[in-house]
Amino acid sequence: MPSGIEVTKQALDDFKKIQKYMMLAREENAEKTYAELKEEYLTIKALLQVSGVNISELDKIKE
Repeated sequence: MPSGIEVTKQALDDFKKIQKYMMLAREENAEKTYAELKEEYLTIKALLQVSGVNISELDKIKE
């Protein structure tokens, strides 16, 4: 079973990746893709916030 730090690191990596894909989807006007990615983004963002991670500087989307 992964430790808390491993789970947090994976969530941070996923958060970074999702944001990158969201920016690309927005750039390409891929509305459906953006909407799906946003759901994942909000889930990961909530997980990180509950874990006590301050993501204000890492959050490029700001939604």
